[in-house]
Amino acid sequence: MLPFFSIVIPLYNKENHIKKTLSHVCAQTFTDFEVIIVNDGSTDESLKAAKSVQDTRINFFSTENKGVSHARNYGIKQSNSDLIVLLDADDYWLPNHLENLKTLYTKFPNCGLFACGYSKLINNKTVPSRFYKIPDTKHWMGIVANYFTSSSLCEIASSSSVMIHKNTLDNIGGFNTSFSFGEDTDLWIRIALQYPVAFCNVTTVVLQLDSDHRAIHTNPNDRAYLDLDVYNEVSKKRPALKQYMDLHRFAIAIQYKLIKNRALFDFYANAIDFENLKWKQKIFLKLPVTILRFGFYIKRKILNLGINLSRY
Repeated sequence: MLPFFSIVIPLYNKENHIKKTLSHVCAQTFTDFEVIIVNDGSTDESLKAAKSVQDTRINFFSTENKGVSHARNYGIKQSNSDLIVLLDADDYWLPNHLENLKTLYTKFPNCGLFACGYSKLINNKTVPSRFYKIPDTKHWMGIVANYFTSSSLCEIASSSSVMIHKNTLDNIGGFNTSFSFGEDTDLWIRIALQYPVAFCNVTTVVLQLDSDHRAIHTNPNDRAYLDLDVYNEVSKKRPALKQYMDLHRFAIAIQYKLIKNRALFDFYANAIDFENLKWKQKIFLKLPVTILRFGFYIKRKILNLGINLSRY
């Protein structure tokens, strides 16, 4: 009998985290699943640590290091279920995560993306996520009216909080292996343009932002960002998508400004419709680098206290 869910976990140099991640998977209240771990050419003891977790539902595959998108696509091909649940090797779930995804899918089977709420763990402090125009009714489940609008504070989807039907992935294509940063955002855009998105506002996922080897800790000059310009034409008829793209352009431009890469800062900043930014965001783009860095230092201190701020 085939499993109800296939959980795909890309694994690269996460020996300090993968056992905790898998222990939380194995502790799920809904138990009809398989786990597909794709060891993406780890150079540490990640695979050994993962194999120390004894559970017959866990399956292991190894590839050369080709990046997280290739590892996810490979894992999806090896899966036996039509329902793909994604999880990063350093994040973890609360026990009811799969149960909530199953309920969400049962209620809204025709959606292309299914997601649950998540929090962020920073400096051992839990920071809740805020979603725009999502009901705060306890245990709300429903179809998101506009994915791009509701993602203006925090993204509705994260790579550890979603479930996607294989038919959806077949129709739109999987993860784009050309990108090393924002590849998940690119996938969410493609899905949300063609399918409704179902969401459960119960927080069942914890993203460990201080873990080892996260992409956010890399130098922006070493990143291959998603190509937002491919959506320029469709965004002309979808103002919410244009604003969503401009918020991402703003975030990328700021990263390049912080490392004094003027050319790429200008590339992203010049593509922004400033009507889509808040006044403080417009100011950030004009601030001297030293003041901007101090502002981000203060923001980090606030986050370390467990106080939530918007992504932008």
